[in-house]
Amino acid sequence: MRQFSAALACLVVGFGATIAADPPNWKPIAVPDAWKSPPDGENIFQWYRASVKVPAEWKGKELLLVVEAVDDAREFYVGGEKIGSFGDLPPKYRSGLGETKRLKIDQKLVKFGEENLVAIRVCINQSRTGFNVAAPVLFGGDQAIRMAGQWEMTAGDDLAWAKADSKPAVAIPAFAKLESRADVEQSLKKLQNDEGPLSPEQSLAKCTMPDDLVATIVLSEPEIGQPLSIKWDTRGRMWVMQYLQYPNPAGLTMVSRDKFLRTVYDKVPPPPPNHFKGADKITIHEDTDGDGKFDKHKTFLDGLSLATSFAFGKGGVWVLNPPYLLFYPVKDGEDVPSGDPVVHLEGMGIEDSHSIASNLRWGPDGWLYASQGSTVTGDIKRPGIDKVPVHSLGQLIWRYHPEQKKYEIFAEGGGNTFGVEIDSKGRIYSGHNGGNTRGFHYVQGGYYQKGFGKHGALSNPYTFGYFEAMGHHNVQRFTHCFVIYDGGSLPEKYNGKLFGVVPLLSHVVMSDFLPDRSSFKTKDIGYALESKDPWFRPVDIQVGPDGAIYVADMYEQRIDHASHYQGRIDTKSGRIYRIAGKETKPVRKFDLGKEPTTELFADMIRPNKWFRQTAQEELMRRGNNGKLSSEISPQLEEIKGGLALELLWAINTTGGGLGDVQTLAALGHADPYVRLWAVRLACDDYRVSSEIAQKLADLAYREPNVEVRNQLACSARRLPTEQSLVIVKNLASRSEDVGDIHIPLLLWWAIEAKADASREEVLKLFADKAFWDQPMVAQHLSEKLMRRYGATGQRKDLLACAKLLELAPTKEHARKLMAGLESAYEGRSLANLPAELVTAITKAGATSPTLKLRQGDATAVVDALKLIADEKADVTRRQQFIQIFGTIQQPTSVPVLLKLAKESRNDALRSAALASLQSYKDETIGADVVALYKDLPEQVREVAQTLLSSRAAWSLLLVSAIDTGKIDKQTISDSTVQKLLLHGAPQITELCKKHFGETASGGASPEVVRQQLEKLTAIMSTASGNPYQGKKLFLESCGKCHKLFDDGGNIGPNLTTYKRDDLRGMLVSVLSPSAEIREGFENYLVRTADGRTLNGFIADQDPQVVVLKGADGQSISLARDDIEDMKAVKISIMPEGQLKTYSDQQIRDLFA
Repeated sequence: MRQFSAALACLVVGFGATIAADPPNWKPIAVPDAWKSPPDGENIFQWYRASVKVPAEWKGKELLLVVEAVDDAREFYVGGEKIGSFGDLPPKYRSGLGETKRLKIDQKLVKFGEENLVAIRVCINQSRTGFNVAAPVLFGGDQAIRMAGQWEMTAGDDLAWAKADSKPAVAIPAFAKLESRADVEQSLKKLQNDEGPLSPEQSLAKCTMPDDLVATIVLSEPEIGQPLSIKWDTRGRMWVMQYLQYPNPAGLTMVSRDKFLRTVYDKVPPPPPNHFKGADKITIHEDTDGDGKFDKHKTFLDGLSLATSFAFGKGGVWVLNPPYLLFYPVKDGEDVPSGDPVVHLEGMGIEDSHSIASNLRWGPDGWLYASQGSTVTGDIKRPGIDKVPVHSLGQLIWRYHPEQKKYEIFAEGGGNTFGVEIDSKGRIYSGHNGGNTRGFHYVQGGYYQKGFGKHGALSNPYTFGYFEAMGHHNVQRFTHCFVIYDGGSLPEKYNGKLFGVVPLLSHVVMSDFLPDRSSFKTKDIGYALESKDPWFRPVDIQVGPDGAIYVADMYEQRIDHASHYQGRIDTKSGRIYRIAGKETKPVRKFDLGKEPTTELFADMIRPNKWFRQTAQEELMRRGNNGKLSSEISPQLEEIKGGLALELLWAINTTGGGLGDVQTLAALGHADPYVRLWAVRLACDDYRVSSEIAQKLADLAYREPNVEVRNQLACSARRLPTEQSLVIVKNLASRSEDVGDIHIPLLLWWAIEAKADASREEVLKLFADKAFWDQPMVAQHLSEKLMRRYGATGQRKDLLACAKLLELAPTKEHARKLMAGLESAYEGRSLANLPAELVTAITKAGATSPTLKLRQGDATAVVDALKLIADEKADVTRRQQFIQIFGTIQQPTSVPVLLKLAKESRNDALRSAALASLQSYKDETIGADVVALYKDLPEQVREVAQTLLSSRAAWSLLLVSAIDTGKIDKQTISDSTVQKLLLHGAPQITELCKKHFGETASGGASPEVVRQQLEKLTAIMSTASGNPYQGKKLFLESCGKCHKLFDDGGNIGPNLTTYKRDDLRGMLVSVLSPSAEIREGFENYLVRTADGRTLNGFIADQDPQVVVLKGADGQSISLARDDIEDMKAVKISIMPEGQLKTYSDQQIRDLFA
């Protein structure tokens, strides 16, 4: 565009020289405490100063100032000279977080035997708080002086404050206490009351546990460091994922980092074998002598970067190495990969290495399950298969089927999802990084609570609710990973208890695990292990082959990612604890991989779930092409208890799925969990036979078990409409589930999934008057459906609202529907409701001035015109009535609307008035708007340009005013010039050429775009951007049309799901918006019978009406009978030149 708002053109202050500062206001302040809580804001400068008395005997010795960074940029001065820095000061601001430096001091800068000034220049830019940071320390030879204590500080910036002859303005003593360098080095980063790291034996001695349990350390440094995930192979050997590269990925450079420590990197790392080699590795550990300790160690794979988990597969090992899911082939009997990995999935976000995808493990259904944390995104593709990625934002559980090569989000939401626990019935759980709960119980297709402000909204805007974490009493945070004990070797009282790791509190908690309708709740009963060593940081917990509980301890001073990004991390430490009963013995050597199949079936009745699950995995790997399945299927009906479910899973995974005969038999089985899993497995492929569909519908009507009904509600959503809605209808008749924790919302989500594509079928549900009176429908479904259709604002959905009102059996039912519509339209205008809905609302008895005006009631017209002319009236109501006058032909409104456009003090009302005036073919409108144009603010001018360019006569008035100098041509946007040319009128065309030159119809040439692309790429690579400054720029420019996460407009495509890590692709889209126009946002040229020429994209349409939305954000409803011609044009409504007025730093900030 030729003009941007003043905010977009604001200059970035140059910081190359000293900034003129106000007189300093020095005051005493405690260091390093002051650095834990910096002020909130952008480019805030502070100076810190203190004196240190340097001993005379230090002369000739190496002098070092040891400093630790926090989330800001800073420079260090001694003797008036800069000796080093963290990050970069503006204009190319970059935080120095993660750095610790030993700054060498030139002897010439020091006055030995005297006091010397040490000054620190700090720039704070939306900095994160709460860092534990050491005070500076001055080293000289084998001695040291800690500089923790009173410094002086002032706001502002002046390099003169660092001069060598400056003296502290505040009377504070100089630092002079001498200590042993060795002692100081050892305690350099110690926290208050921190003993520091202990040996494994010393740390174990500080642990307590119940009298009937005993803890040992079975593995520790130097064999392992940073253990993140542990598993056992079929031989009982422990495999450990050592997360040594954490927290920073290898080979990447930070472009920007926000206050939640989400980082943008300069590129996407390539997958192995051409990857940036890191420090992560997977190691194998074996107990060769049966004493319970692992004494033989080897490395399976190293050189990885941010690898979090693994799983044993058929012919190899799956490795979760975000952004990739890899499969490494392994030959039988070997413990190293036999070739390069195959990439099965790509696109897992690595914005926060504390939250990336983790805890890969097999489900009993043959899918690999894993978690995705809260502060990363997903744009998942199967290489060579998918063109469009599956986008996600934040926490969820996902799964991948290796044989079918299917990826899907299993459930969305949760805490900072990390652990994945699958219990003996196949239920899925994960922990939480918040308090007052032990975690989440995930059901298929569920939407869960999340930190919406920080982590973004749920992907479906029509969920109208979500599941919360499992109920629990108030407790401190957090258990991110837990197991439901089913190992068979601890004392019986522990069976079925939840054991969870609590890394912040250094203990392993135990909780009762209690039914809560179709879910569960928990209650703490004690600690399985409690450590008085604050460095005990348990991060993973698993039950081993011996039935003991194993805990992976990363052993860190702190376990929060802020401290880790700060560099407070010890990659050399790590321990594995074993918590066992006093009578628990190590298991004898075994190898399930060599067991006959009959023995694997025997393993399925073992008391230890590890053997049952591992036997299932081994059977799955063997496959047998359905032979096993056909052999054991006939036995299923006669078998009861847990073995029946184990056999069902085996039939499914070894036979390539359940056949109809097997499914029907399982649906009629006596065990409810066999029935539940028959439902889930049958519907996983999104289709079932008519016979099974009928069986599912019958089961929905009569099933006695609430968990089975829960799964029926989950699975109904996956089925075709005609099969799905019968199940939904039958489940909706189950009044006992009205208060269930899951089922009401699951039924709503099943209906919502069909609400658009199968609108007529959904409405047919409500043609049955008896359906309305079901408690489930009355309390949970009808109002939500009305809200869903009302929320889109699309004509086809608003007509569905009208149909629902027509179908409502009573006024009370209609009242519930209207409550849903009112929720949908809260804060929105009713101006554009279709006549059919207005009539239906009126018939339902819900009249209002708005609806009467829509129907042309004479009294309502008079009253509305009085209201919109009243500057003291409610602005929202005035704007609503103004918009209505743009959809109904009421010529008496023209003078009132013109007066508003001229005189109103509210810019939104002026814009609305100008938009509505487009609908009237009145000769006075064009001249009046041209006359008032120069007095309009910029945002209102955009709407005025749209109005004037819509009709040829008004367009001529506009270009004539430009020609005579009454209107400044610099205020006219490129898109308006394009609209003017669309009229094809010679006089308009000549004046456009005169003042705007030859306007290319296809945008900038490829060569120009290439040159601009190279220039912008170079700008982006020279320094990092500030995402907070960038957000402001986005909202002032791109955000007028585009939404990113929850901010911005709804004119152009939503950018949240775009591949925003593809910098080059984003730059091309901005430089040449017409090069590729997203489907659904094509620019249409429309000519109307009353002489208007309009353009924009089609926001909505049906056989009667087309709704056109322009670049100014205004929508125009056009009856198809009034449209003479409508065609797509290859020019985007997004103008070129969006970055012309930006400084280099603003460009970096915007893309950060």
